[in-house]
Formats: sequence, C-alpha cells, structure tokens
Amino acid sequence: MEERSILVVRAAELRELVAPAEAVAVAHDAFARLWRGAVEQPDVLSLELPAHRGEVHAKGAYLHGAPTFAIKVASGFYDNPARGLPVSAGAVWVFDAATGLLRAILLDDGLLTELRTGAAGALSTRLLARAPVGTVAVVGAGGQARHQLRALATVCAPRQVRLWARRAEAAARCAAELSQELGLPVEPVASPADCVRGADVVITTTPSREPLVRAEWVAPGTHVVAVGSDMPGKVELDPALLGRATVVADRLAQCREQGEVAAALRAGTIAEADVVELGAIAAGDAPGRRRDDEITVADLTGVGALDAAIAALALERARAAGAGERLRP
Repeated sequence: MEERSILVVRAAELRELVAPAEAVAVAHDAFARLWRGAVEQPDVLSLELPAHRGEVHAKGAYLHGAPTFAIKVASGFYDNPARGLPVSAGAVWVFDAATGLLRAILLDDGLLTELRTGAAGALSTRLLARAPVGTVAVVGAGGQARHQLRALATVCAPRQVRLWARRAEAAARCAAELSQELGLPVEPVASPADCVRGADVVITTTPSREPLVRAEWVAPGTHVVAVGSDMPGKVELDPALLGRATVVADRLAQCREQGEVAAALRAGTIAEADVVELGAIAAGDAPGRRRDDEITVADLTGVGALDAAIAALALERARAAGAGERLRP
C-alpha cells in the first residue's frame, strides 16, 4: 500500500531551505519551459475583497515530466500592519503528478511567492539590463522590495540603491535593513522622481492603481522591472514609457488582461506584436538587450509555472533536510 502521509512544512523552515540564487536558476528553467509549451498552466483566479482592502490569487501549473504539480493561494491585505499582521499570506499544495494524491502542504505565509517574484525580476535583469549595473531604484518598501534586491544581488553588484515609498518611515526602515543585510548603500529618497532619474535598473513593487513612474524620468539604457501590477486595474508605469521601450511580458496571454502591458494596450502606446515573452529570451529564441541606449521593461504579473517550480524545489529540499512533520489523511 502506498504511503498516504502528507508532509507539512512551515515558513520558518522554508526560509532556510531555498536561497535566492537557486530560485533564479529555477525561474530561468521554468520560463523557458513555459515558452516551449512544456507546461500545463490554467488561468489565474483572482478575488478582491474591497471592504477589507484585500486581494487573493490562486495560481498553479504542471511542468511536463515533473513528479508533482502545485496549486498556490496567496493574499495581500493592506490594512494588516495596523493589526500587527503581515500584508502577505498564503500556502502551496503539492500533489503527486501520477496519482493526484496530496503530498505536501507548504505553509509558506507567502514566502515562496515573494521568492519566485524576486527571482523573476533578477532573471529579467540578468537577461536585459545593460552592464555594469551602477544605480538601482526601488519604488516601494514592502516585502517584495526586499526580495527583489536580495535576488538582484545574486546576478549583479550595484554600487548604490535608492528607495522611495509613500511612507517615509517605511522607506527609511527598509533602506537601513537592506544596507546592513546586503552590505551596499541603500538610501531613502524623497520622491519617485528622485528615485528613478539616472538609475540603471528601476524596480517597482507597489499595489498602485495609478502610474508612479513617469516616462520622462527614465533615461535611455534603463531596465525597468515592474512586479506590482498583478491584478486588473493596477498600474505603476506611465503607459508612454512602454511606447519608448522594448517590452517583455512574463506571459502575454496573462498580461493582455492585467499589468503594465494591459494598460499600455488600452492607451494605444504599444501593440501586442511589440511584446516579447521573457521565456523566449530565457530559451534563447529571442534576443535580450540589443543596444546600450535601449529602454527595456519587464512586466511580471506572476505565472503559475514559477509557483510549481519553486514548490518542487522547496519540497525536495525539505525532504532532504528531514524538515516538516507528517500528517495522515
């Protein structure tokens, strides 16, 4: 009789099991597989709870040939800090691909979503940014700002980071934490314009529903990583910026409906034919940066293939380390 126990692994253990550099490698492989059609990935399920300033995403995928598939639910509730609670939460269910049996529950509290999003941003920088990367601008001071910089540090060595957030105290706290952790100068600044102007890489990580980064602030040669617009109605970038840029989507079919690509399509500043998929570049089927003065924008709305890939890695690491506890259904 096949073993029916379910491995339960908690966030504190997962934090020690998966490193940002490993997540970047997993992201590269998952994007290439997605581009080549070697992934079964359903549409995203999105749920908004406006009365509670909350949002929920359900994503998942099966990578062909993998022993497991995964379904992830992640949430963001933006009034939680006032309650002494984190903004992000979530869990991942990992199933046996041959039998459909539940094999693991990863109670990651949103950690794996943060890790894979940071990895996708770092991958886009490795494939598209102009070298060397001197100044990085980060818009936002939440968990994703931290994970983007941690992952970025595995693919390049910026000289300095500027960081802006709506709440100056949050920006100062995030900058101090990251300066100490990463050993590089992270400076809080007073405005989005001060943050963005002259940066080699710009990373936007907010749930904004109006543009925060104006086209005229972004210099030729800049690479922009936009990760906050992960639901319809969200936007962080001026659509005119995409009209000046080479635009890369994590998944065009998804970005038609949400993210910076969707906003630019509605504004008429780009056409679908202008958009390249990140997986095509990762697979070597499309070029990355072509000129030093080219502006590149990566619209990363979050794909289930990365959730399944990072969950598989986390489960492999947990089993090898003897982490978690076993439950029987």
